[in-house]
Amino acid sequence: MCVATMLALSSGAEAKRARCFTTDDGYYQCNFRGLDDVGSFRLSAPGYPTITLEVDQPGFAFGFINLGGRNVPLPGQYVRSRDDGACWNNPETNTRVCAW
Repeated sequence: MCVATMLALSSGAEAKRARCFTTDDGYYQCNFRGLDDVGSFRLSAPGYPTITLEVDQPGFAFGFINLGGRNVPLPGQYVRSRDDGACWNNPETNTRVCAW
């Protein structure tokens, strides 16, 4: 299921189960929670850092990772993938965040 569909179903609602991927952690089961009506979201799972991407304009976002109870900004800007709308790429750090 792509992020856009999940956002439409979960914006402002409870978290939905998803399959996540991050460059650092690979594939894992996670909870996906839409945060607003522009596409911002949060990914969380036991044993993994919580990742938040906040959309600041269509197709572009900035991110945070929660480490030990504090949010740390992720460097660079994330760009929505043209190949897979469930993924966001950061060309500056060569990292990728996905949720299906």
